[in-house]
Amino acid sequence: MSRLRLLAAAGVWLAMVGPEMLSAADGDPTLAELVRGVNTVWVLMAAFLVFFMQAGFGMLEAGFTRAKNAANILMKNMMDFSMASLAYWMVGFGLMYGAGNGLLGMDQFFLIGSPAETAGVPTLAFWLFQAVFTAAAATIVAGAMAERCKFSTYMIYSFIISALVYPLVGHWIWGGGWLSELGFQDFAGSTVVHSVGGFASLAGAMVIGPRLGKYNPDGSANVIPGHNIPLAALGCLILWFGWFGFNPGSSLSAMDAQLIAKVAVNTNLAAAAGCVATTLLVWWLYGKPDLSMSINGALAGLVAITAPCAVVSPLSSIMIGFLAAPVVTFGVVLLDKLHIDDPVGAVPVHGMCGVWGTLALGLFHHSEGLLLGGGFKLLGVQALGSFSVVLFTFGSMWIIFKLLAATVGLRVSEQEEIRGLDIGEHGMESYAGFQIFLTD
Repeated sequence: MSRLRLLAAAGVWLAMVGPEMLSAADGDPTLAELVRGVNTVWVLMAAFLVFFMQAGFGMLEAGFTRAKNAANILMKNMMDFSMASLAYWMVGFGLMYGAGNGLLGMDQFFLIGSPAETAGVPTLAFWLFQAVFTAAAATIVAGAMAERCKFSTYMIYSFIISALVYPLVGHWIWGGGWLSELGFQDFAGSTVVHSVGGFASLAGAMVIGPRLGKYNPDGSANVIPGHNIPLAALGCLILWFGWFGFNPGSSLSAMDAQLIAKVAVNTNLAAAAGCVATTLLVWWLYGKPDLSMSINGALAGLVAITAPCAVVSPLSSIMIGFLAAPVVTFGVVLLDKLHIDDPVGAVPVHGMCGVWGTLALGLFHHSEGLLLGGGFKLLGVQALGSFSVVLFTFGSMWIIFKLLAATVGLRVSEQEEIRGLDIGEHGMESYAGFQIFLTD
């Protein structure tokens, strides 16, 4: 007990005098140094969690696709993070956060000339946090174009979106560009990350066309089931876990305890509401609760809350997640009616729910939201920003995919698609020793 009293007394003394009162001659850090150190650890730990989301995307997309393409989709996830890291270091970070104008940044390429600190943490820590976000946006597209996209062409796409398209949108909103000057708000990336990834996915899926056998001559759609739904469920839970770095980490500081706690709780509640609401809606529509749709319902809630998570109440976050359910469910139906083949639901989850989350901020903002007496101003800015980003992303990526298709080729041959991209593109099997049916 005497040792406990001694430790308690030491703690009280430290709390009373404060770190700033300790002598620098003793080698002790100042209060400012301690704050900077804690914030740096906070940002890096959040970045590590967001990096782990790459594993979630990989498991989700592999599970939702066929066994003969599992290695290919995982290879694309590996390359997304690798290509995004290099492209963002070379060009992307400068376009996004360099000094420039309302449209783009024009310095800090290759991190040359970057300040020692950005947003209160070392610029290198800030860069890593932003780089993992870049990779998240890029990897969304892998699922929408799964099972028929050439690997070499996909690598080119991954570099382009990470070096140019994503950073330009990021500059407009987070880098002091024209949308941020209008008052557009996106705390953690419903628009910057998810709308960009989602509508790039839409462009890619439309240009590359549907998988063989997906649609019948009479216009009806065939279900092409994923080979491992438990793996997809694991991927969903990894993504849900990683979102606790994605959203709270976007505070870029551990000093506001109330804020990061609020963001974490709102993130979880929206995901839970999205999962439950989608499960019930699909159950009511089709007679059975569908695990694959419950997975996408949770992700829909997570995407939708990403923009408003810091400025809405827990009750509002539940409503936002709940309303994401019909967006993702009927979004899947709409794509099938339009014959747009999206094997994992990337467009409804990230694109459509990214737009919903952006607009929801203008509806449910605690002081400026339309539904809480704030008027139409913020909602109008949110709508303008969302429309502009969707138009720019879809238009630019449509052109890029068309150019890639016309030059290096975008789609594998029919024989490779039937045989599977694991063998055709990589000369390997994901499940050696197991019989994989190549006629499906």
